[in-house]
Amino acid sequence: MGTPGPPTTPPPPPSHPPRSGIVAPTSLPLVISKRLLWVSGAAYPLENIVRVYTFVLRPRKAEAVRVFVKRVVLTLLVALGIGLFAALAKGFSSGQEPSAFADFLLQTSFLGVLGALIWALVDMLTVVTASSHDVLAIETNGRSTAMVSGERRYLNELVVRIASAIDEPDAELTVSVGALTISNPSNYYFGDAVNIYGGDGHTGVSK
Repeated sequence: MGTPGPPTTPPPPPSHPPRSGIVAPTSLPLVISKRLLWVSGAAYPLENIVRVYTFVLRPRKAEAVRVFVKRVVLTLLVALGIGLFAALAKGFSSGQEPSAFADFLLQTSFLGVLGALIWALVDMLTVVTASSHDVLAIETNGRSTAMVSGERRYLNELVVRIASAIDEPDAELTVSVGALTISNPSNYYFGDAVNIYGGDGHTGVSK
C-alpha cells in the first residue's frame, strides 16, 4: 500500500456568495469604499451621485438609413453635375486637350462617386448591424456619467445596492461588471426619452 498523502483542506466559502439566478459579467471592477465609488480606476464621491438607473442603449438605425439615403442622393446629384459639365466641355471643345480633360474628369468623378457610396454603405451597416446594450448609468451632479453593461437583472440589483450604499456611511461593495464597448457614441441614443405635447419654443431638457 502506498503512503497516504497529506489531508486536503476544503477551500473557504466566499464571503459574499452570488444570489441564485444572478450571473455577474466579469470584465471590470465596481467598488464602493470610504464613500467613493470606483469604476475601473475612476472615482465618484457618493455624495455627488444624483441618479442610478438602468436603460437599453439602442443604436440609431432608422436615422442611419435616412442619412445613407441623403448621402446617396447628394452624391448622385454631384456626379450628375460633373457629368453634365464634362459633356458640355467635350461637346464645345474642338481640340484633343479639352476632350482628354473631360474624359479624365468623368473617370475621376466615377471613382469618387463609387468610393463615396461604398463609404456611406459601410457607415450605415455599422449602425444597422450594431447591437443594443443593457446599461447601468451612474450620474453625478456635474457632467460625469459612468456607464457599464451586464445582464439586466444583475444591473437592476446593483441599482438597489448602490442606492442603499449612498445612505450608509460604512458601506462596502465589490462586484464585477461588463465594460461598455461601442465604436461611436454618436450612433446610439443616450439619455431620457421625453414626449412634449403642444406649445412652442422648446429648447430641450435641462438637468
